[in-house]
Amino acid sequence: MKPYGLLGEKLGHSFSPRIHSRFGPYEYRLFEVPREELGAFLRSGSFAGLNVTIPYKKEVIPYCETLSPLAERIGSVNTVTVDAEGRLHGYNTDYFGFCQQLAKAKINVAGEHCVVIGAGGASATVCVALRDLGARQVTVVTHKENTPEKIASLSDAGILVNTSPVGMYPNNGQSPVDLTLLPSLRGVADLIFNPLKTALLLQAEALGIPCAGGLTMLTAQAKQASELFQGKRIPDSRIPAVTREIRRQCENILLIGMPGSGKSVVGSRIAKKLQKPFVDTDAEIELRAGKSIPQIFEQDGEEAFRRLETQVLADVTARSGCVIATGGGVVTRKENHPLLKQNGRVVFLERPVELLSRKGRPLSSSEEAVKRLYTERFPLYLALCDLRVRNIRTVHETVSHVLRALGYSPAKHPQNAHKRHR
Repeated sequence: MKPYGLLGEKLGHSFSPRIHSRFGPYEYRLFEVPREELGAFLRSGSFAGLNVTIPYKKEVIPYCETLSPLAERIGSVNTVTVDAEGRLHGYNTDYFGFCQQLAKAKINVAGEHCVVIGAGGASATVCVALRDLGARQVTVVTHKENTPEKIASLSDAGILVNTSPVGMYPNNGQSPVDLTLLPSLRGVADLIFNPLKTALLLQAEALGIPCAGGLTMLTAQAKQASELFQGKRIPDSRIPAVTREIRRQCENILLIGMPGSGKSVVGSRIAKKLQKPFVDTDAEIELRAGKSIPQIFEQDGEEAFRRLETQVLADVTARSGCVIATGGGVVTRKENHPLLKQNGRVVFLERPVELLSRKGRPLSSSEEAVKRLYTERFPLYLALCDLRVRNIRTVHETVSHVLRALGYSPAKHPQNAHKRHR
């Protein structure tokens, strides 16, 4: 049988194959097609159906025999079916997905001035959905128009939606807008799903603005596309469960804490249990520098070490689905904080000072030095973590505790366990 798949220009880290495997027993591939080959591909007859992403949501329309009423009204197609005669038919399932994204985050756009960043196919869908949901005004800001002056002129905006690829992997850390320029915001939605939390969403969280990433939208539109592919109804109740499953597969688990608190040992055991890759940032630093961390401190100084640590952290936290053990001082640089939070959950592995190992640790050479570092860093560990776990038992018990609290192991009340250790 011919495969289904995702059509786009660059698809290296798409989650779509994983999501579609939860909705149907069909083969689903990634079709990376250069713009100049788009027509030939669409006429090739080599697929049974498609999802369509950047930059082809409008470009596929001339190749479709028919459009659904919604796709025609929006002027954007993100799902294509193929009939028995090989003719293509275009649909828009992004509309449903975006509405689900807003509903899940409880972002109410009725009566609001909504600002939409980007003017591509996804933007067209979002604008129609916002108007249908009762938005008072919808303002589209194109790439060329997106200046601080333009954004500041929209200070009455209550809702911001990013439909542009700014901040999407591998360009993590970029943001299309400084949210402090929009003091009236009551909701922020970003259609990007990789990373799980873009710089835009992290700023929204820091400012206390309700916000939503694009994973729910991705899952919901895939559910509706799968219905079209298979010709059968799939309950909407499947959307939250599949979203949680995909998030769990793709999220990183990051361990922070004092040097010698057991992050590397516990992290490697967690990775083995979950069959996720394990990364020790200190080991990565030594590999890049070609020398040990004590040698880096002695020969280059702490500042050089911290700069390299940030570079390594940026690279490893941009990946998906890893367990990452970080250095004890990673929390001391503000630029590291969004890197820790962008793609996963942060576990503070706490261990009593008297039990911390000091061997081979440049800044922990004496008990007095360890106590000073602990006093300085403890508030940072606490502020950055999603989960706080005391590592005072066996490695097996600590690993089991972390997994239960994060919801990876059977537990009667994993959410309550999570809250107990906040």
